[in-house]
Amino acid sequence: MEEPEASSPSSDQIERLCEIAEEAARNHILSKVSKSEVSDLNITVEAGRREKNLIVDVDVEVRLSPLLKDLDAKRLVKEAVGVAFKSAAKFLREDQCHSKR
Repeated sequence: MEEPEASSPSSDQIERLCEIAEEAARNHILSKVSKSEVSDLNITVEAGRREKNLIVDVDVEVRLSPLLKDLDAKRLVKEAVGVAFKSAAKFLREDQCHSKR
């Protein structure tokens, strides 16, 4: 996801954005399956500036219990990534509104 620069976010804001996106992805997955049904869950969110853009990368890897044969893990991961990006975009919008005050 690339966001055009409105006002350049600080390092603290970028760190908070990553935390929010990671938490959103994790919460999404755990809202669909119980923690005991997740064998392995890795979520990485990285953000940084390239030229005048903020670049956000979200990587979600999940391994589910073999008992969940009917659950589409790829779809679950895709949804979690989407939720992470939406939460990052929402944070940026809200943060820009607060910083303009």
